[in-house]
Amino acid sequence: MNEALIIADQTLILHRHPRRKNETLQAWDSADEYLINHFNENELGKYITEDGQLLIINDGFGALSCYFNEIERTVVSDSFLSVGSIKLNMQRNHCIPETLLIQDSLQELPTNAKVVLIKVPKTLAFLEYQLQQLSAVIDKDTIIVAAGKVDAIHKSTLALFEKYIGTTKTSLAKKKSRLIFSLPDQNEIPETEVAITWEIERLEWKIHNHANVFSRNHLDIGGRYLMDNLPEGDFTKVVDLGCGNGVVGMSAAEAYPEAQITFIDESYMAVDSARINMLKNFEEERSDNTRFVVNNGLVGFKARSYDLILCNPPFHQQHAITDHIAWSMFNDAHFCLAVNGELVIVGNRHLDYQDKLDRIFGNCELIAENKKFVVLRAVKYD
Repeated sequence: MNEALIIADQTLILHRHPRRKNETLQAWDSADEYLINHFNENELGKYITEDGQLLIINDGFGALSCYFNEIERTVVSDSFLSVGSIKLNMQRNHCIPETLLIQDSLQELPTNAKVVLIKVPKTLAFLEYQLQQLSAVIDKDTIIVAAGKVDAIHKSTLALFEKYIGTTKTSLAKKKSRLIFSLPDQNEIPETEVAITWEIERLEWKIHNHANVFSRNHLDIGGRYLMDNLPEGDFTKVVDLGCGNGVVGMSAAEAYPEAQITFIDESYMAVDSARINMLKNFEEERSDNTRFVVNNGLVGFKARSYDLILCNPPFHQQHAITDHIAWSMFNDAHFCLAVNGELVIVGNRHLDYQDKLDRIFGNCELIAENKKFVVLRAVKYD
């Protein structure tokens, strides 16, 4: 049964994975409602003039994009899944496509935003990057309102608004969400490099991480364990699925020098970090045999087209902890693997991925384990 959401006579239907029909993630939260109600009660629309627009940052599934259908607006997201949800919900709600521009988080922000609505992201580094971007395009008359769950707004969150925007205060909590009001009066905006670079000494690699990339300060220990337990074989078409900064795919490039390596992630910043890291750490001729794709897993990829898929699956989507992403990745892998192709994953011991893989593939082998992680292999036999 499809779940539907009603906000001001608009129905938001969850963006579902083509091979996962029973997902039940909610397509908006109380922070979205709080922002919408504040916008209406304070008539913020009157500040958006003919030469100005509304800027929406981090709309999760399209609640804000759809609600403000008749207002000229730009929506900024680092998530391919969110962008897909926004487009789908716009279409299903018969919204006007001409009033909406969607751009990814690596693009420059518009300079004519009169009202800015922000959903507070999961990581402080990403928030800092976004506020730094925003500080360069606003003026003293720009209205900035952010929203998030109470447990996601800390002193450090407010300190970043103070640092890059100006005087900041918060609202009372409603339905476990809170608003942040920031007045643009900061005259000395610090020039801070939010993207960082660090080394993997044993491999002599220098790793670049954009602000919204998982495990941005050091090598992820799960990823490291997978890198240390790659399967042996003459693999020719390899995927690093959910690549993050690309270190697993880079290890595959070393282990299988003749293979084509495809890096896939739903984060624009992650895929660009992987691209930069391959460029920095491998000879130029290796770049002819690599691809970098921002995508919802392997949706749209050909069946039976790869012989090895490597995956360190995430167990959250934005603020929501869920196993549906892993399920989707495993189903995608089964669809896209050639006969006798292998899916090799790393995961926390308690996540019970072994049962999931056995149900999808009909088999699952434990390759390696330690106190925290397991490395599992499933083979496609049909």
